Amino acid sequence: MMNGSKILEGYTPEFDATVVTRILDEGGHIIGKTVCEDCCFSGSSFTCSTGPILNPHDETRSAGGSSAGSAALVAGNKVDLALGGDQGGSIRIPSSFCGIVGLKPTYGLVPYTGAGSIETTVDHLGPMARTVQDCALLLEVIAGLDGKRDPRQPRDLTVPEYTKLLDAGIAGKKIGLLDEGFHFCKEEDVKNVVQTAALKLAQAGATVGHVSVPEHLDGETLWFAICVLGGYDCMIKDSGVGSLRKGHYATSLHEATNRGFTTRPYDLPISMKLTAITGEYVSRMYGKKFYAKGQNLNMLLTEAYDKALEKYDVLILPTLPYKATKLPVEGSSTSDLFENAFTMLHNTAPFDISGHPALTINAGFSESLPVGMMIVGRHFDETTVLQVARAFEKLK
Repeated sequence: MMNGSKILEGYTPEFDATVVTRILDEGGHIIGKTVCEDCCFSGSSFTCSTGPILNPHDETRSAGGSSAGSAALVAGNKVDLALGGDQGGSIRIPSSFCGIVGLKPTYGLVPYTGAGSIETTVDHLGPMARTVQDCALLLEVIAGLDGKRDPRQPRDLTVPEYTKLLDAGIAGKKIGLLDEGFHFCKEEDVKNVVQTAALKLAQAGATVGHVSVPEHLDGETLWFAICVLGGYDCMIKDSGVGSLRKGHYATSLHEATNRGFTTRPYDLPISMKLTAITGEYVSRMYGKKFYAKGQNLNMLLTEAYDKALEKYDVLILPTLPYKATKLPVEGSSTSDLFENAFTMLHNTAPFDISGHPALTINAGFSESLPVGMMIVGRHFDETTVLQVARAFEKLK
């Protein structure tokens, strides 16, 4: 259980995460542990301390991150289902690059107890699968209140039977293509594949239109303020378990992470070193000013999405601005490594800070590589998100 990092090499947890217990209780078989990016702080798949994770569609390309191993194994038919973590897109990025279904649930729907935290206000766990049916099934198993162990969860949380509601159809549903989400596309074919796929939903009885949320253009910047500065405090200063919250703390994880950061900081990947340097500098010079400002502006961003979702049942946009990129080669410059790790977050990261459910499904292929389409819904309305994804799956 290394979290992709030499920092946790040799650590053995003394208890299972709540999501693992729930899978075992329902008869699921845990057949292995997937690898992820080092400390989960990269959207590519080259920083893992055990080596790069290869895209099953083209082994010279990234499988996406940080839940790269989960996506690659599902796409490669090695496992039926997998779990992923998502703080900036780490379920949806690898799912998009590898052509599978990946869902970042509403913030708080799935308990985070027992998982390593990046920043407690953006921590999500969710399902990854080859089909929408399997994704819904795993979500149904892992979602729900975990007593008072996870303060991320609302006390009145209820979980629908997603699998029984999946095929209700989307006749009369209103689909909004989020214009600003297409703005970030760096490859024209990605934009075209997603637009074509979304328009097909009209064949299932939905109305497809366009919607503008200008605040979306600032979402990634707000995420950086929250996740980089907050992540430095939570991951490094608080050793991966956070602080200033009620609930369960994994003390052995804290001890192991603290020991690793103290004795082996040189083993951290370049993405984490950048985070540490940035976090420490900003903390010394400005305190919590920019973190606080990011959280304040995030309330406006969340409200803007909510207003758009009053008119539309879901929003659709490209999951990522480009298809799977080539893995960096030995001797790549620092700037090239940063670009490979962080430049795909434009559309995924905003929904981590806003907390809306967001699912990626393969919209098609271009140049033999998958292109992901993201479906975003109202808070705790995973049912509609899954129904739209299922309707599209039937049309493919």
